[in-house]
Amino acid sequence: MGLLAGFVFAALRYGFAAIPWLALRVQVKPWAAGLALIVAAMYLGLSGGSIATERAFIMVAVVLVAVMLNRRAFSLRAVALAALIVLFLRPEALMGPGFQMSFAATTALIAVFAMMRDYNLPPGPRWVKPVAAVFISSFVAGIATAPIAAAHFNRFAHYGLIANLASVPLMGSVVMPAAVLAVCLLPLGLDWIGLWIMGLGLDWILAVAHWTAGLDGARGTVITPGPVVLPMLVLGALFIVLWQGRARLLGAVPALIAMLLGTQAERPDVLIADTGGLVGVMTPEGRALSAPRGGGFVAMTWLENDGDKAEQIVAAARWPEVAALGGVTIRNIRGKKAAAELSDCAKTEFLVFNNPPPEGLDCTVIGPASLRETGAMALYDGAEGLKVITARDVTGARLWNSWEVRRDRAGPRGAQ
Repeated sequence: MGLLAGFVFAALRYGFAAIPWLALRVQVKPWAAGLALIVAAMYLGLSGGSIATERAFIMVAVVLVAVMLNRRAFSLRAVALAALIVLFLRPEALMGPGFQMSFAATTALIAVFAMMRDYNLPPGPRWVKPVAAVFISSFVAGIATAPIAAAHFNRFAHYGLIANLASVPLMGSVVMPAAVLAVCLLPLGLDWIGLWIMGLGLDWILAVAHWTAGLDGARGTVITPGPVVLPMLVLGALFIVLWQGRARLLGAVPALIAMLLGTQAERPDVLIADTGGLVGVMTPEGRALSAPRGGGFVAMTWLENDGDKAEQIVAAARWPEVAALGGVTIRNIRGKKAAAELSDCAKTEFLVFNNPPPEGLDCTVIGPASLRETGAMALYDGAEGLKVITARDVTGARLWNSWEVRRDRAGPRGAQ
């Protein structure tokens, strides 16, 4: 969105300026900005209007309207206004990684380039400035978004800067101009010329992406941080950016504390899926899963939150002969036949079924009926014994999951 609007704005402005009669009588800059805004709105409609595209359009609209009003386009006030508009339209976007990463990158870029302007820090000779601008933009945006991406997706790219340096200039100088050319040639039936050029640029970008992704150690993983880590880190960074004077350095304190807390993240010793068909036990080699297949999304989520790159089949190979935690043996009984054949168990056993379990067992039994009431479960081995946290404990009772009412209507279900 930004590249398209920027290219159209620059092309129209230089095009109008090349017409002496028009340039001497009309301020072409606001007109170019207005027409670029119309083109951006058309692109928004063609794209389907996703949340990410709406957010980008609002950012572009704020900048172009500022140009039309002869105001400074790139400032933290513009970012704040765009954020307020986005949150007014979609308040739920605040918790999404798209909103957080987009505005983190934009805020960091404006703050860094404003500092370079205020302290008169030129990136070098004139011929170096374009390369330096791409390098600084990629580096700053990568640093600003890396903690957010790591917190949400449990991974970060080691070679993202290299990939950006090799692809971003081509996106702005070849792909976007070719896309505009294709639209302009569409009425003449010659849009294939622009699309062919555009395809060459996209092929190069995809090749760069595949090459960097295939390098050894291209992807790093992290454990899901605690709920206070990311807010504390963001607040510290915002204090550094927004405050004036040397006191802004105090924002580094909560940021460093957040990074320290992130390294101390704790993961459950045992995880039980809400269907009872998958159990994950933490071992020295990583999370061991009770089944090599089934519950793939759940398994992927568990392993990602552990910061584990292993596939489900690899994690299933880690399953020990006897999975024990806090003096309790954990077993996952999968299938109707296995449940029907089970007639006895020890009191120290913890059995998880994905089908109705037999009655009269002396051990602790977790079955589909109880899991429907509690949701997924997490077990922690502490000094006071096993600590159990259920999904219902975290979400609480809501109108759409009023399991207590359903349980009262259905009557007692026992230990299942």
